[in-house]
Amino acid sequence: MNVKEAFDRGAQTYDRARRQLVPCFDDFYVTAIDRIPFSPSDRFEVLDLGAGTGLLSLFVANAFPRARFTLLDVSAEMLERARQRFAGEGERFGFLQCDFAQPLPGTYDAVVSGLAIHHIDDEAKRGLFRRVLEALRPGGVFVNADQVMGPTPELETAYHEAWLRQVRVLGVADSDLEPVLERMKADRLAPLEPQLQWLREVGFVDVDCWYKHYRFAVFSGSKGRTEC
Repeated sequence: MNVKEAFDRGAQTYDRARRQLVPCFDDFYVTAIDRIPFSPSDRFEVLDLGAGTGLLSLFVANAFPRARFTLLDVSAEMLERARQRFAGEGERFGFLQCDFAQPLPGTYDAVVSGLAIHHIDDEAKRGLFRRVLEALRPGGVFVNADQVMGPTPELETAYHEAWLRQVRVLGVADSDLEPVLERMKADRLAPLEPQLQWLREVGFVDVDCWYKHYRFAVFSGSKGRTEC
């Protein structure tokens, strides 16, 4: 089963499961929103990469009611759920079905991504980071809230075991974990530090990790401002 097929199948239950499957849910998403350098009254353009059902866009939209959004995802079923979520919002939300290998459409003040980029391999991540930088306007920011691999095999095992303990405490039964663990076989995690370095190598500035809970991390980089 490829990534698109896995998320097409899971579209109906994705949001309900997300809070249980991300034990640090509140801090994780709040930190991602905090790293967007605008005020609630600002008008700006946001691209949500791997937007899924639009959960991250919803949180960002609530924090920045004048922002406009393009939601990009490979899964038609996920995007249909996002369209339903934002029905009645008019032209504030646009939707685009494509994968990360294609050129990114338009230019943006912020590019965000939530739990999506870990589905592609390391070479594809580096290429995507480069395309994100090209799609950002000067001074724009890229915020990635994602899963990362442990930097050693021992730590990777510790990350996984901690996650299993935490989601079980939150009420996830082993029978519910089975399809999740099946989808996770398609994951292509990378450690945090190389990803920060890849961002710097393609030209991002002010690169840093702002939050980390075992494998859940929020990191970002900015595009330098063009001098007059």
